[in-house]
Parts: sequence; C-alpha cells; structure tokens
Amino acid sequence: MRIAAIGDLHVQETMTQPYRALFADMSGDADFILLCGDLTNYGKTSEAEILAADLAAATVPVIAVLGNHDHESGNADSVKDILTHAGARILDGGEAFELEGVGFAGCMGAMGGFGRGMLSAFGETAVKTFVQSCLEETMKLETGLRMLRTDRAVAVLHYAPVTETLEGEPLEIFPFLGNSRLAETIDRFDNVKAVVHGHAHRGVHRGATPKGVPVYNVARPVLVALGERPYALFEI
Repeated sequence: MRIAAIGDLHVQETMTQPYRALFADMSGDADFILLCGDLTNYGKTSEAEILAADLAAATVPVIAVLGNHDHESGNADSVKDILTHAGARILDGGEAFELEGVGFAGCMGAMGGFGRGMLSAFGETAVKTFVQSCLEETMKLETGLRMLRTDRAVAVLHYAPVTETLEGEPLEIFPFLGNSRLAETIDRFDNVKAVVHGHAHRGVHRGATPKGVPVYNVARPVLVALGERPYALFEI
C-alpha cells in the first residue's frame, strides 16, 4: 500500500482553494492520504470549511488528526465535524480505522519532553494536570492500536514521538514538540510499520523509534525543503 502524508497545512480564511490540486495529486500517487494536524491556522470554522471544500478533490480515503493550531479558537469539535462531513476520518479519541488490510490509529499526541528529561507529575497542581493530559493522549493512541487486528498498521500523530525528527529545531523547545511516551506505546505493538507526525517545521524527515519503527516528520515546511514533492510518499 502506498501512503501519502502531509501535516501543517495551516489553512487561513483568506486562501482560495489552497490544497485542491495537491489532494488530487496525492490521490493519484497513493492508496491513502494522511493529514498530520495543524490543518487550520487558528482553528476557525471558516478555515475548516475552506479545507473541507478542497477535500472534494481527494479520491482515496483521507485519515487525519488535529493539531494544536486546530484547538486555538476553542472550536476543535466544530473543525472535526466539518472535516468529517467532507469525508475525512478524524482520529481523536482512541478511534481506529481498517481498510484493505491496513490499520490506522492516532491522536494529536502531546508535548512533555523525552527520556530522562520528560516532565513528571510532581509538584504543583498545574504540572500534575498537564502531565495527566499528556498521559490521556497517549492512552488514546494505545486504545486505537489495541483495536487493530491488521498485520500492518500506521500511527498518525501531530506531536513527535522521538527526538531524531526534531534535529534542526532549537534544543530548548524539544520538550514542546513531543514526548517519548508516544514511542514507548508504539513499540509495544509489532504490527506498527510506520509513524507519521508534523509540528516540527524545522526538523528532519526521517527517524525511528527505539525498536526501529520508521518515523516520518511530514510537516509541510520540512517536505518543501526536501524539494522532491510537496508531500511524503512511502509504502508499507
């Protein structure tokens, strides 16, 4: 199966058909399209409607997660509904999707840091609340992966599960770009063959989990810098 993936579209309400041709091209190259969050710039319904109109050009299944920008205006549920009515499958609460022998599970993910530097639930109530929220996102991913019965699965995220794909970003902001609990969860499932994420605009395209599952940073600025095509294309 061929997968086309991109994240960080950042659709703005001043745009006119910004991705219609892109979705048509992706449909011609792949069996599935994956959208890895920050689909809108401020999480406005008007932005989501522009993207939804462009999704009409997609002729293959579209699977997506939301990003932090999609939550900015407090309308994430409306953004999700608009894109769902346009035909996209939004993975947000532990859902899983199987088609033609390939399974997909995902969520936005969360920040929090990596390895020994990962934030723990200690100290102030605000810190404990934040860490609990991060854990809940990880549980969404685990729930979705447990539901899949396919030999091949793809994990779809916005935040990064590893630091390899963050290289090029300032080291100081790594904790705000993802957390390693996501990779720990992924590595418990032998059927996961690839992971895609966005968010890290200045990162690198490819890394791997500790157990060697390929991780692709498909943030649009990263793909543009590669100069091959405006979206990632890989096979599982």
